[in-house]
Amino acid sequence: MEDPPSLNGNSNSFVEFMKAVYRTVDRPVTWFRETVVVPNRPDHVYYHQKFRRVPTIDECYTDDMVCRFEAQQQFNRDKLVDGEIVQLVRQRYKECLISEQPDHTRKCAKLLADFEKVSENFCMKYADLGPFNNVKDAYMKQKHRMLWERRHGKVGTGMKNQDGL
Repeated sequence: MEDPPSLNGNSNSFVEFMKAVYRTVDRPVTWFRETVVVPNRPDHVYYHQKFRRVPTIDECYTDDMVCRFEAQQQFNRDKLVDGEIVQLVRQRYKECLISEQPDHTRKCAKLLADFEKVSENFCMKYADLGPFNNVKDAYMKQKHRMLWERRHGKVGTGMKNQDGL
């Protein structure tokens, strides 16, 4: 499409005046944005903040309260992230159930398996800790589960045969 005659070089004085006013307002704003705002803008937004991994509770000394506090905060963040992962996988499974209604058992089987695995892992780590859970209790739960598995086999598979004793 061709430009209107007033913008082809045959412009009248009113159009030239409007362009001059536009440039008078736009150029300082563009200069300020390009030289001040953009270079001083952080590369990431606050909701994509990445925390450094702190030592876990088993790496902290018993009298190091700062390390224990940091481990507790890391545990709380990990629990929130793991909870959101469970919510996302559950939501994907529910959406699959709704959209694939007649054939949902076959088409959503992988999402169901993923949801069961994610929720099993979440419950394995955070269930039975109570409302005031802490990182020390979670670590003790993990230690006890590992000892159980060493002695009796994986939890939920039945106990090992004790004929060797």
